[in-house]
Amino acid sequence: MPRQPNIILCTCDQLRAFETGCYGNPVIRTPNIDNLAAQSVRFEQAVTTFPVCMAARSVMLSGQYNRACTGGVGNVSIGFADGRAYFPQYPHEGRPHLKSRTLPETLRGSGYHTAAIGKWHIHSWPQDVGFDRYIIPRVNHVHTGQSYTEDGGPEFVPDGYSVDYECDRVEGYLRERAAGKQPFFLFYNISPPHCPLSDAPEKYLSLYRPEDVPLRPNVDLSQRISDQDHWFKVYRWDYRYYNFHLPYTEDLPDDYTLQKVIAEYYGLTTWVDDAVGRMLDSLEANGLAEDTIVVFTSDHGDYLGSHGRVQKGDLHEESVRIPLLVRWPGCLPPQVNRSQVAGLVDLAPTLLSLAGLQPPPHMHGKDLTPMLRDATPALAENWAYIEMGSGVGIRTPTHLYGLPFHGESHTLAGAPHYFFDLTRDPYQMRNLAGSAEQAELASMLDARLRVWDSRTPWMA
Repeated sequence: MPRQPNIILCTCDQLRAFETGCYGNPVIRTPNIDNLAAQSVRFEQAVTTFPVCMAARSVMLSGQYNRACTGGVGNVSIGFADGRAYFPQYPHEGRPHLKSRTLPETLRGSGYHTAAIGKWHIHSWPQDVGFDRYIIPRVNHVHTGQSYTEDGGPEFVPDGYSVDYECDRVEGYLRERAAGKQPFFLFYNISPPHCPLSDAPEKYLSLYRPEDVPLRPNVDLSQRISDQDHWFKVYRWDYRYYNFHLPYTEDLPDDYTLQKVIAEYYGLTTWVDDAVGRMLDSLEANGLAEDTIVVFTSDHGDYLGSHGRVQKGDLHEESVRIPLLVRWPGCLPPQVNRSQVAGLVDLAPTLLSLAGLQPPPHMHGKDLTPMLRDATPALAENWAYIEMGSGVGIRTPTHLYGLPFHGESHTLAGAPHYFFDLTRDPYQMRNLAGSAEQAELASMLDARLRVWDSRTPWMA
């Protein structure tokens, strides 16, 4: 029996697909990601299954929709008191989420060694959902002075930047695995380009000039973003601003414009690219590249001013479109798949299938293996369902349709709040919801979404 492939699921945080060279950005420098894309199956139409950090990561490992693996929680237990935001710094005991057998549990049961390195932000501990080893930071986003635990041991704070420390640990892990014969699954999570944007090496912060940053047509610089100063401080300092309210975070530089935010976001994306390059170089140096499936993706995108919004969480392309690259040298022919809509919920069953394993029946995602081996035709189910705290949506190759929840309930409202023709209107400037335009298609998407909603249970 041939040896099962190693698997690396490498994610970064809050990177929308448009800000990589391989997805068409003419300015950003992502040579390692672009080179990986040239050797991979690249899905042009990949979307998150829930455009919020913890929810998306829970979906990736569970292969289930967020309502089934977390009960619909986006980011757990966020609260405010005394003008500060609070949320748990580490997972909770007792496996409150991901209660069904996960991707790492299934792989471990088939002989894999499993490890998680980098951002976690899932409400159950790694050892409870299938990981043999882990090195994870506190939930709060910082790139210096970050606290970690290794395998649940005492907290420690490594010198330097968290991204570099995690790269060192990934390289060490790959050296260890090269010495043995056991296949491995590595869940490697890179925190940038998620804020704090200012907490990064100067070489990345000054890499791009704000005036050189391309703006999407749905960005209107003549209008201030709602509560702009607050959100720009979040971009710059994140947790140290909105939780600790450290004095130095209360004032923005005079020249801190939206273009400056995006330029720094670009810089941190190049930092991600360098980390990906170190991982790929380590695979080559340790003789593991040919036997390892590498997946590169993101948990969700970032508005960066599109539609007058920032951050993520709603049904616009800037929030939901993500990169998705899958490389397996000699087994998957490099190609660009422009036809199939792929979602994060599809990753777990697809990786299990590639490893020669049967995905558990409780996993909701599609097995994309046929599309990895041959770009055409698309699967019969060529759409993706997207959950949000406020409702659900369906993304097809050409359209996006969304239904809100009715009030505070999980009952779908009677009418849509979003309906976009992405072929004619790729920047979602014209919402067709409630109009007579393309009414037959809207009715079909509405029915399909309601059937999915009725058949997809919430976690008890």
